[in-house]
Amino acid sequence: MPLFFYTIAIFSAYLLGSIATSVWIGRFFYGIDIRDYGSGNAGATNVFRVLGKKAGIPTMIIDMAKGWAAVKLALFFSESLIIGSNGYINLQLALGAGAVLGHLFPIFAQFRGGKGVATLFGIGLAIHPLATLLAFSVFVVVLITTRFVSLGSMLAGVTFPVLIIYVFKESAPSLIIFSFFVAAGLIYTHRKNIIRLLKKEESKANIFGKRRKHLE
Repeated sequence: MPLFFYTIAIFSAYLLGSIATSVWIGRFFYGIDIRDYGSGNAGATNVFRVLGKKAGIPTMIIDMAKGWAAVKLALFFSESLIIGSNGYINLQLALGAGAVLGHLFPIFAQFRGGKGVATLFGIGLAIHPLATLLAFSVFVVVLITTRFVSLGSMLAGVTFPVLIIYVFKESAPSLIIFSFFVAAGLIYTHRKNIIRLLKKEESKANIFGKRRKHLE
């Protein structure tokens, strides 16, 4: 496939990732910029924390869906590639990277986005669903036992390459590199949370609670 078409594909994935779900839901339904409240992050976790589950659930689903859809663009831009081949996986990963970049730096929201956890989850589901679901189970267990979303996200991220390499024994170099990127990326984007965890200042999740009273 010519470089031009690769460029169009990745830019399309970036635009999908740039869908500013949390910002738009906060602005159109609650009259606020979610980035001015809570952790200041434009992600599903902060929406749950500030606006509650009625806004948090659709935000999380849409953020996952845009990562999944970005990877699936490979079906339309891979006419010369065999599905499952290294070249096809490389294209999927490039599209996923474009979506994450869009989520982190959304063109539709002043380039101030979220941490990409839900979007990465959607990407993982599209590329390697079994490893992703197992890593997600780690997130759920940690969240239930500690109520720290950040800790659950990081431990799930670290689990992902372990599953890819040692459990599923994947050999595609790009997939292995991607798994390490997921782990490193989640740790990097949660570096402030790590400091708060060490200081015992990290907020615990209120996933099923109501939105903050000062917004009602």
